[in-house]
Amino acid sequence: MAEVINMPRLSDTMEEGTVAAWLKKVGDKIEEGDILAEIETDKATMEFESFNEGTLLHIGIPEGETAKVDTLLAIIGDEGEDISGLLSGNSSEAKVEDSISETPDDNVSASKSEESLEPQELPEGVIVVTMPRLSDTMEEGTVATWLKQVGDTVDEGDILAEIETDKATMEFESFQSGTLLHIGLNEGESAKVDSLLAIIGPAKTDVSAIAKNFKAVGPSSEAKQEEAPKPESKPVEAPKVEAKKEAAVASTAHTSNGRIYVSPLAKKMAEEKGINLSQVNGSGENGRIVKRDIENFTPSAQSTSVGKFVPTGQEDFDEVANSNMRKAIAKNLAKSKFSAPHYYLNVEFDMANAMAFRVQYNSIPDTKISYNDMIVKACALALKQHPQVNSQWFDDKMRLNNHVHIGVAVAVPDGLLVPVVRFANEQSLPQIGAAVKEYAGKARNKKLSLDEMEGSTFTISNLGMFGIESFTSIINQPNSAILSVGAIVSKPVVKDGQVVPGHTMKLTLACDHRTVDGATGAQFLQTLKGYIENPVTMLV
Repeated sequence: MAEVINMPRLSDTMEEGTVAAWLKKVGDKIEEGDILAEIETDKATMEFESFNEGTLLHIGIPEGETAKVDTLLAIIGDEGEDISGLLSGNSSEAKVEDSISETPDDNVSASKSEESLEPQELPEGVIVVTMPRLSDTMEEGTVATWLKQVGDTVDEGDILAEIETDKATMEFESFQSGTLLHIGLNEGESAKVDSLLAIIGPAKTDVSAIAKNFKAVGPSSEAKQEEAPKPESKPVEAPKVEAKKEAAVASTAHTSNGRIYVSPLAKKMAEEKGINLSQVNGSGENGRIVKRDIENFTPSAQSTSVGKFVPTGQEDFDEVANSNMRKAIAKNLAKSKFSAPHYYLNVEFDMANAMAFRVQYNSIPDTKISYNDMIVKACALALKQHPQVNSQWFDDKMRLNNHVHIGVAVAVPDGLLVPVVRFANEQSLPQIGAAVKEYAGKARNKKLSLDEMEGSTFTISNLGMFGIESFTSIINQPNSAILSVGAIVSKPVVKDGQVVPGHTMKLTLACDHRTVDGATGAQFLQTLKGYIENPVTMLV
């Protein structure tokens, strides 16, 4: 007897799940304990095993699609068993059936359109690979690099491409084996999650029709759930796909209409070498500028003249498409700035003891700590004493965190990443220094994992190494505060009524007034001052 498998609740807070990958396909034999699919929850991507035996008769949620807990996920039963009664009772398919009933004369046409959504309609062995959701906030991705080309053999586990998300550039591996038959996005192009990325299957299989009509019947189409397909109508998205392909071909040309077409790698090399792309002749397909053109480029000699000055300059600019990371930063910072009532507390600390302490600490063999490491440790200890500053705001509650995870802002070419030093109050200064150094390197190479960027309870932004004496930062939500750290400055200071040479450092604490009152923020800074100006107390 057929068994209905619903979307499981895999965590205590899970309300919906996304099918990251199906490890079985319709028609496969299922044994108890077999892994059916990988389900992405609000916390992690987890393997979901079957508690039933039989044949996989129906898949209710295609890869990449999201559904509420208890929504129909799959049906397992005897081979050839009639499951039409179970399908008609499913709420999500009922919507399609209801809308089909509005056009009673077109039952045959509508039925065919509904059947075209089923996975088994694909040619045997052909798999459609869609843009994956590689982070919890990812809405679209950009193909940074293809590591396989059309015609290449792909084994399960091979890296297909590098995908740029809103947080990092990540390797995307294949869960299928076969031949790469079609690439849906060129390098540098962006698309929404669940858009066509590639098609894998047996060699020489014709998948042009699948690629052409994917948007009309693909899993990301919302229209298929909300509107019944009209009889004898052509897929409305197909012309758009063709237009996109034509645009992609056109984008490979180095034209004379003022627009320059260049590969991402060649553009990056040109920027590093200071080469004006308008002076480069492209040798790629249809005149596109590629790597070898930059490597072989020789600038022409500029003519000089003596006498009357004749302006020879021309207005020029480069347009750079906003990366997913840049768009995510803009979105999150705007949300923080305009939703959280910011206020700022400014202090100036005497750094004489801190400077002496650092010299003595670094005299220990194989030991080197920075002022930033000292600030991270001092903040972590101070936050344990002021949990209100270590808090998070929600519409119906406030969370006072007992653990301390410090986010350390790191500048990267595309913007800003914030790796997290976990349980910073429990770590030694060298441990903090090693962690920050490792994370900074990964951030600049876009190798940070999602786990290394999530869960901060407080953030530190340090621009002192750039000579900035004082600045303010926007709170990194859901944190309640962020500390801006300036440079150590040599200046006259007053000690014991005398003006003497000294060293000071300015810090600014930005607070969310919903969670941190002014007096609370001031008390935190007083505690922090004690640790920074008397750093030996951090070792007690």
